Amino acid sequence: MSKIGIFMADGCEEIEGLTVVDIMRRVGIEIVMISISAKREVTSSHKVTFMADATKDKVDYEALDGIVLPGGMPGTLNLGADETVTRVVREFAAAGKLVAAICAAPSVLGQEGVLKGMRATCHPGFEEKLIGAEWLEQPVVRDGNIITSRGMGTAILFSLEIVNYFLGQEAVAKVCTGLVYDLK
Repeated sequence: MSKIGIFMADGCEEIEGLTVVDIMRRVGIEIVMISISAKREVTSSHKVTFMADATKDKVDYEALDGIVLPGGMPGTLNLGADETVTRVVREFAAAGKLVAAICAAPSVLGQEGVLKGMRATCHPGFEEKLIGAEWLEQPVVRDGNIITSRGMGTAILFSLEIVNYFLGQEAVAKVCTGLVYDLK
């Protein structure tokens, strides 16, 4: 079974992060919530506090098949300034592992040069930060091992595309039934 990590920074958009965690766990994809600070406690941009599974220094990144970056402000800025996050993004992209980012977080992928020649999307106003990418105004864009999405309102679709990446459309259809979510 696949195992992915999701970087959680203070100031993240909690719905974008926790929706991914919830849906991955529902389908049996192991997901590790990784705090980028020295403590497991993370406080979102809307002052929701939750506990990550591990801090960034306690994770075996080689054991992960993908990494996810939720957006939010100043969470995205915190992700982009963190050396572990930027290193993992570059390494995973180069290795062909899943790299997924939503809302403002695709700007981190642009900053790290992993979007060159790729198609991508992001939250309105961040298009110029997708350095080297062809920007598409779509809820979710998948180009090879890179998945990007627009924001909180697309968090379920973003999560479902991650499920599709690892498990295929049948798993997406099954989880949608349980979520009472209509893909039409």
